[in-house]
Amino acid sequence: MIYADNAATTRTSPAARQAVLDTMDRFWGNPSSLYAFGQEAAEVLYQARADVAACLNAKPQEIIFTSGGSEADNQAINSAAAVGKRKGKNHIITTPIEHHAVLHTVEKLAKEGYEITYLPMDASGIVKVEDVAAAIRPETCLVSVMFANNEIGTIQPIAEIGALCREKKIPFHTDAVQAVGHVPIDVEAMNIDMLSLSGHKFHGPRGVGALYVRRGAPLVSFIQGGAQERGHRAGTENLPAIVGMAAAMKDACAKIAANDAYVSTLRDALIAGLSEIPHGALNGATAPRLPGNVNFCFEGIEGESLLLLLDDKGICASSGSACTSGSLDPSHVLLAIGRPHEVAHGSLRLTLGEDNTMQDVEQIIAAVKDVVTYLRGMSPVWKELEKGERNYVI
Repeated sequence: MIYADNAATTRTSPAARQAVLDTMDRFWGNPSSLYAFGQEAAEVLYQARADVAACLNAKPQEIIFTSGGSEADNQAINSAAAVGKRKGKNHIITTPIEHHAVLHTVEKLAKEGYEITYLPMDASGIVKVEDVAAAIRPETCLVSVMFANNEIGTIQPIAEIGALCREKKIPFHTDAVQAVGHVPIDVEAMNIDMLSLSGHKFHGPRGVGALYVRRGAPLVSFIQGGAQERGHRAGTENLPAIVGMAAAMKDACAKIAANDAYVSTLRDALIAGLSEIPHGALNGATAPRLPGNVNFCFEGIEGESLLLLLDDKGICASSGSACTSGSLDPSHVLLAIGRPHEVAHGSLRLTLGEDNTMQDVEQIIAAVKDVVTYLRGMSPVWKELEKGERNYVI
């Protein structure tokens, strides 16, 4: 099997597994308890918080542990909206290529009377800072722009957007679920007020994540109960998962430079090989791009058939976000960057990691070429294109 869907989830690292097991065996007390055994667990929790914070150049007290990136996105956006409303501000700026944890949250807020501005997007899949500046109004209460796109891998000019928001005194949130552990992040230098992350995207456990909240930034609790996480998120902390995530994050961040160089080489070789397929095209700009992300459209085929046949050849891939894999609709990201419906349906996302090899890449290229040729041979649309009865889009 060749695993090429690391954007969906990653294999748990040995460091994370060992940290989870050690915590379950040795520190199973409740961190909120006052007796010594509980306070030992509290110390372990604090160290995990400090390790996560250090990877972001944040302070430990600025880290709130959550169940994952979706919860962190929801809390960040709803908090800024609630605080903004109290100040008479009801305008939110975001992009049309965000993860649905962001898009569905702002859609809900729109039904409650908030105004949402979606920034313009072209084929590059990269936001222009001047478009953010043009969208800002006196009533803007939040700008939320993802760090790196989960489907096409493009990296946004986060530091520049953060500087603009800081100048305008507008809270700035970034969904960094795909970026943490894969590219360097410094919340201070990048002027980030809130940042969402998820453990299983960088070899940590599933079901655990975190929200960085700059000290003084607005935050509202949406889970009521106990006073855990300094009153910002009720519920006994999932200590084994938190410690496992911290171990994975510390390990991943220490290896960013080496992994980036290695995985980028694999990515570029894969892009070069797939570019040889006629009437196919890479989605999104080649740079700046996540080290392992390759997303192509192939005209004249359906993505679902492509994935099933690749699976039959032992290759794990996807057509877009794992969160919408059951949908028959084309990717909202590809539509936003200008791909027509019929081409967006023929998309393939391959996301590589440091466990992949150049041999994997060569096998993927050969398999995709075979499958695309096979599917086009069966496709009535492709026959019409070849006969000139339709015009090629790519």
